[in-house]
Amino acid sequence: MPGQSGCESCHGPGSKHIEAGGGRGKFIVNPGRDATACFQCHLQTHAEFNLPQHHPVLEKKMNCVQCHDPHGADILKPAGGLAMARLNQSCAQCHREQTKPFVFEHEALREGCAVCHNPHGSINKAMLVERDNNLCLKCHAQQQGSLAGANGIYIGRENHTDKLKLGGCWSAGCHTAVHGSNFSPHQLY
Repeated sequence: MPGQSGCESCHGPGSKHIEAGGGRGKFIVNPGRDATACFQCHLQTHAEFNLPQHHPVLEKKMNCVQCHDPHGADILKPAGGLAMARLNQSCAQCHREQTKPFVFEHEALREGCAVCHNPHGSINKAMLVERDNNLCLKCHAQQQGSLAGANGIYIGRENHTDKLKLGGCWSAGCHTAVHGSNFSPHQLY
């Protein structure tokens, strides 16, 4: 951020680079090879990589700059690091099947992958931000009680009480194409 950090915050003291005669790789910390420089400031993110489901940054199988451009214009935005408008593009570099165009698109994709997934780590499978039906019901609000004289749990205008007894929205085999579908608008919600 302007006025808060400079080159040396991430790349180490420039004086060591000059004393070594300059040139590539001489006493310059490269956050593209080692996330330690990033974690000096991003402590919460570092902690998220220790959760059971996470991108393999600590295992050194990927690094922060594969998703974040520390020199790009996005770094100056209030959200920092990666603007939401580019988040799906960043995720799509590796997760092509989930971000490809669909005839029936799950609207959450327009808001960004982080609506459903924590991009750094989670205690939930697939790095989901919520577990089970709680994730779906954040957006697809349920109405309990009566609708046209019937009791139950309604999502939209349909009674889902018996369906929710079978499992989660996708684990019960109902809404299995959670990212989108080219065949059915009912597989996604």
